[in-house]
Amino acid sequence: MGKADLNIFQKNVPSSTEKLQNSAVGIAGCGGLGSNAAVALVRAGIGKLILIDSDSVEESNLNRQFFFQTDIGKEKVTALANHLKNINPNVTLDTLHIKLEPNNIKPLFKDADLLIEAFDKAEEKHWLIESWCKSFPHKPIICASGLSGIGKTERLKVKHAGQIYICGDEESDMSIGLCSARVAIVANMQANVAIEILTSSKGK
Repeated sequence: MGKADLNIFQKNVPSSTEKLQNSAVGIAGCGGLGSNAAVALVRAGIGKLILIDSDSVEESNLNRQFFFQTDIGKEKVTALANHLKNINPNVTLDTLHIKLEPNNIKPLFKDADLLIEAFDKAEEKHWLIESWCKSFPHKPIICASGLSGIGKTERLKVKHAGQIYICGDEESDMSIGLCSARVAIVANMQANVAIEILTSSKGK
């Protein structure tokens, strides 16, 4: 292959930016994990986010979630969408203020290339992972487990088996409480894994 041929070949390979612009990520839950992961993905250039959450913003959320005093009382998906559009007005946002259940995962996230799990409760995480893997066995799901407390950053890792990725330390005790810095680290780990997956697999 000559130099000219190589240059033509390279022009036909989508860049990382183009891959992200052509990707769609689902986010189940728009609290501490989901809101911060969404911001990171939009700043990275993701083309589309599917945001689903049934809660509204409360004052108690402001210590760790990407919301502000003026958002209190608003639906989380609506408030978050406004902030994301202020970062990148060209991003496509599908928002639904609805409670996620095992039987609606498939229709609601059918257009997503992967899912970021951002639930609070362990039992909800369990059925979400199970429902996603049953509905989309070949699509990745990026979960979080163990993010409470402070410090111990070196314990935060990414593990994966098949299409399931887990970010966190998988051991922290929720009774310790949640610190914005540690929550944001894990949320950004989830976003970082998503970006890695999408830019390495799309367009091949």
